[in-house]
Amino acid sequence: MNLFLTGATGFLGGKLIKNLLSNKDHEVFLLVRNVKKADRLRASFLQEEQKRMHIFQGDITLPNGGLSDEDIEWLSGKIDAVYHLAALVKFDLELRKELFAANYEGTKNILSLAMSLKAKKFFYVSTAYTVGKKKYGVEELYPFDSDVHNPYEESKVKSEHLVDSYRNQMDVSIFRPAIIVGDSKTGEADSHFTLYGFMRALDIFKRKISRGKGEERTFRLVAAKEGTSNLVPVDYVANVLSLAPEKAEANKIYHITNPNPPTNLELLHYLKTALQFKSLSVVEDAGKYELDEVEERLNSMVDVFKVYLSGDITFDDQNTQKLIRGTNVDHLKMTDAMIEMIIFAGVGRGVVAS
Repeated sequence: MNLFLTGATGFLGGKLIKNLLSNKDHEVFLLVRNVKKADRLRASFLQEEQKRMHIFQGDITLPNGGLSDEDIEWLSGKIDAVYHLAALVKFDLELRKELFAANYEGTKNILSLAMSLKAKKFFYVSTAYTVGKKKYGVEELYPFDSDVHNPYEESKVKSEHLVDSYRNQMDVSIFRPAIIVGDSKTGEADSHFTLYGFMRALDIFKRKISRGKGEERTFRLVAAKEGTSNLVPVDYVANVLSLAPEKAEANKIYHITNPNPPTNLELLHYLKTALQFKSLSVVEDAGKYELDEVEERLNSMVDVFKVYLSGDITFDDQNTQKLIRGTNVDHLKMTDAMIEMIIFAGVGRGVVAS
């Protein structure tokens, strides 16, 4: 198949492309803002694979992804499926306009482009956290006006509805990864968002307090101890996504989630060890204590992540289990050793270095 991708130079994109090109009948067409970065990515592939990679400069926030009329005319009728991965992953309330420009308007532009290219299939990479404030995630569309935590989630809920509105014009499938982390075998990661953004904030705080002098003490982080953080390795996400051209069903939603996620207490134990931050402790938000000024500063630094430390969401992934059945992709079994390795690898590779 001829497969068109946005977000190809991102954390997930390179691994997905590698999987797609393992099928020697596939060619990939990449929409990128930074051509030099895309050229470096292409140079990392085998010579034979490079011949099946085609780079187009553009921007998802522009009509038709910024492609010229000549490019659209050349590509029209050649593309079998479009993968839309590109997104802005930030949770700050004040970034709502920026988030909607990238995530909602960007999706609208790529859907329009897919129609111009006469693509038959559209694969939208959303997030499992369109679940918002619900405690159980289902592989169905949530209401357009769902109760959510932040504008990132809101932009993704509304974008899913936008994608679904094209269901009678092409086959659309929605994939919802949870918190994407490093490779399950190597820990390799290049992300500065989600878990790694949280780790970096803790590391910055630790470095700041280490410059001061005073007696040894603990610093309390507010989190639901038995809440869970739904971590999924990037290679598992890429493996599931790479099945889409042949196996994804039209109008289906697929959760790419962890059936047995670590508790926040377990996760923070690994983080404390990896960051050498032994004075960090975790307390429940029970209203029975007061944080001091320094602890308030700590909690404010990770405030945008705290909604993901405050609960325990269960995700149904029956559609995904059906998708991977009979393939070489196994249902995710993320061990404690794997989680620990990924966190330590993030620190060792400088992902969280301040």
